[in-house]
Order: sequence, then C-alpha cells, then structure tokens
Amino acid sequence: MSASSTARLNVDLAALSQNYASLKRAAGAAEVAPVVKADAYGLGMAGVAAHLARQGAKTFFVARLAEGLALRTLVGNDPVIYVLDGLTDPSAFAAQRLRPVINTPDQYQLWLQGPSEVVAALHIDTGMNRLGVRPDQIADLPAARHHGLALVMSHLACGDEPGHPMNYQQLMAFRAATDHFPGVARSLSNSSGLYLGPDYGFDLVRPGICLYGGGPFGTAHADIQPVAHLSARILQIRELKVGESVGYGASFVADRDMTLATIGLGYADGLMRSLAPLGFVTVQGERRPLTGRVSMDVFTVDVTGLHVSDRTWVEILGSSQNLDAVATAAGTIGYEVLTRLGTRVPRHYT
Repeated sequence: MSASSTARLNVDLAALSQNYASLKRAAGAAEVAPVVKADAYGLGMAGVAAHLARQGAKTFFVARLAEGLALRTLVGNDPVIYVLDGLTDPSAFAAQRLRPVINTPDQYQLWLQGPSEVVAALHIDTGMNRLGVRPDQIADLPAARHHGLALVMSHLACGDEPGHPMNYQQLMAFRAATDHFPGVARSLSNSSGLYLGPDYGFDLVRPGICLYGGGPFGTAHADIQPVAHLSARILQIRELKVGESVGYGASFVADRDMTLATIGLGYADGLMRSLAPLGFVTVQGERRPLTGRVSMDVFTVDVTGLHVSDRTWVEILGSSQNLDAVATAAGTIGYEVLTRLGTRVPRHYT
C-alpha cells in the first residue's frame, strides 16, 4: 500500500473461498457459476475471478462484452464465459469463445447467421420485464440446428423477498417455457433465488452478492462471511465545543463538548453521501456514529473518550461492519455499496 493512501480495501480471499463452498453446498447438484460483472462487484475482477477459477469455478457471468474479453485473459481458455448484455458482434464472441445470452428474437437471428462455433444461452423473460425473449415469442424462434444452445435462463424479480408470490409465478412460467428446450441446461436463480429452496436450483445458479459477503435477503446470513474490509485513516483530531457545528450545511451541532476525528474517505472514493446521518464506523472495537455530512474526500466521526491519533485506522466495512447493515444505514443495498467503491482506494488480496 502506498504511504500516501488514506484508505484501503482488503479482499479476504479465504472468506471468498468459504462463501463459494457454502453456495455449492446450498446449490446441491446445480453448478455454481460466479457472477463477476462490474469488476467483481467492485472488489476487482483480476483478483477475484482468477481465485475462483483456482477454486474450481468453470462458468462465469459478466454483463458487458468488454468484461468478457478482459475475463478471458484472466482465467484462460477453459472456463465458460456468458455475456448477459446479449449478442452484438458474433465474430468477437467467436474469437474469444465467449457465449452471448440471447435477449431478443433479432439477436437470435443474428446468432444463427453468425459463426456456428458461437455457443449461446437464451434468456426468457418470465416477469422481470427488462431483458429476455417473452414466452409467447419462443414458438416463432427457428431451430438452432448447427448452432449450440447450451443454456436457457431467466431472472427472479423478487428473489430477495422469500414470501413474494411472484417467485412461484416465475418458477411456473420458467418451467413451462423451458419445456420447449428438452435436454438444455436451465438456470433461474441468483444469490437470493438459490436460498428459496431446491425447486429453484435447476442445473446452474448464478450467485453474485453472496460470494462477496452480502446476505441473500438483505441481511446477514450465518453461512456468508465478509469479504470486503474497507478501512480509512484518521487525518486529524479536533475538540468541538457545545454549540459548534461541523461540515457542510452545519447539519451537525454538538450538544456537548466532544472529540471528532476527520477520516480520509469520501464520496469520491465511493462512500455514499447518504450514509450520514445514520451511518457508523468501528474505531478501536467501538461502533461510533458519523457526525455531519460525508464530503468528497473526508467525513467526521465522534471519537470522544477514545485514545486515537492521526494514524489510527477505522473500519467502514468488515467483520464489525456488516455489509448489509451499512447498506441499510445508507438507505440502499449491499450491491451499490460495493460497486461504488472507487479506484482511489487500493485493493489488497489476502
């Protein structure tokens, strides 16, 4: 780590391995195919994907073609790589043995007109209404013939709400739609769907957030370990008198004499501005609240009564700062907390 770094993100590869193993146990006979889009949810695809490949992962999912091209150089020629965005340039997919996830009838036709060595997946929209071929369009798709269809998939809209009736509705719609593709592998579940029960597992599951330390239903799960450990250094300590304010807008006014620490991390680094005023960090084993607004480069914390210095590190995410709890304090989800982490914060893999 650079001597000038005021923040650091430690990625715990042992915890990543434990989460991958936990997901494999939960998935039963289904293959566990890691989702490493968005730079492995902000943790660094270069460090994460190669490690998961060494742990035995044979199939990966990314969102963009550029991500697929980058991933191929990281994991070599053997793993299967699916690109969720769909088919654009068939020759580019053929050159790097990438597999498009077909989302429209036009993409399906483009696939059939392209190189026969391009193997694909077909995305069936069972209710999300974002990407995918509608079930009533399936009958009009011509036979693949010389092109290999390796997977049919869909995506749950409410998988993180176990009791939501749409989960069962999509399950039934998916079963009916995939009857048109006998013998082709099926995939419905992401991280949350994987924990809805064995009916949702099919042949392949596509976990993302649970690999990286988030719970399947927006809260901590006993089998999922924290992977991202985000810390930042105290830059300055000051005494605040009762009635004095701190930060932009003077939104925090001291109701007593107190000690504040200014921390070297801000929204330019991906720390969400909405984390104030409900946010917290851990300082020397104690949870302490944020005071005032998160700024571009810094935020402040109440450290009254603690023996800290301008070299002390505080934890924003990690063992004492659960990802889902931090996300709740910021009014968002763990996905956004992780994927916002900026390049100014160096990643370290342990």
